[in-house]
Amino acid sequence: MSYEHLVAGIVGGLTSTVVLHPLDLLKVRFAVSDGQSESKKNYKNIRNAFSTIVREEGFKGLYKGVIPNCLGAGTAWGLYFLFYNSAKKHMLDSSQVDHLGPLRHMAAGACAGALTTTITNPIWVVKTRLCLQYGQLTTTVDPAPTATAATSAIRAATKESSLPASKQYSGTWDALKKVYKYEGVTGLYRGFVPGLLGVSHGAVQLATYEEMKKFYLEKNNLPHDHNLGTLQYLTCAALSKLVAASITYPYQVVRARLQDQHVSYEGVFDVVKKTWRYESYLGFYKGFRAYLLHVTPNICIVFFVYENVSKAFH
Repeated sequence: MSYEHLVAGIVGGLTSTVVLHPLDLLKVRFAVSDGQSESKKNYKNIRNAFSTIVREEGFKGLYKGVIPNCLGAGTAWGLYFLFYNSAKKHMLDSSQVDHLGPLRHMAAGACAGALTTTITNPIWVVKTRLCLQYGQLTTTVDPAPTATAATSAIRAATKESSLPASKQYSGTWDALKKVYKYEGVTGLYRGFVPGLLGVSHGAVQLATYEEMKKFYLEKNNLPHDHNLGTLQYLTCAALSKLVAASITYPYQVVRARLQDQHVSYEGVFDVVKKTWRYESYLGFYKGFRAYLLHVTPNICIVFFVYENVSKAFH
């Protein structure tokens, strides 16, 4: 097993996370915004979200959840590239070919994603909850006196809860301890099922990325182990992420809502049913613009750093 991929993935994940965390925070907040809950902020657009957070929470508000995000991203990318390249090497050795097809690349990506998700899910629960602490928290949330019957019905249907002390966190370690203490292992694995469904995202992305590299090399009559230039790496990374994101983004909305401490759902199907009922298909793409603004440069940084750090080992 080659640990160069682990190191390269960790460096790439940490670099991109430190630079782009504010956009990730916006993506999470937009994803859980159902337009009905009074205990959560509902921003008009990305500019409004940025200005509101800075005004109400200060500049540091843009970096809420950054520690578990760095921990999660570094660990996840490191393990993902380690598992992916190990699976790919095993497939190449067993089939005795120079290049795997898209289905085998997807299979390798799916295996790597499933293993990585199982290990890192608790970190993402903590990161999501810290990102969703809106300024000064209160322990009770009273319904507005002018609330409509429809709003009340939605609030009752989603069992919107107040925020007791057990769901207010002072930091990463405090959040980890409280989630485990009050919700057990189940709490640390909220959103795990849609997370597993999200394995398809990495599988589609890696397969697309590998096939685009293969296409470029063949078109230019270059050997399969030839190192691409910076522009080629960035182009392949950005386009492969766009393809994967367009197909699989809804699972991220479902996952974020399951992990949100402000609302309690009964499970994946409950989230899907209520999101569709009250927000239609557009509800499954809330935060998509902020997501693309975050993940496009994010994946370019990750893959660029990963490829160059890997190259430095040889």
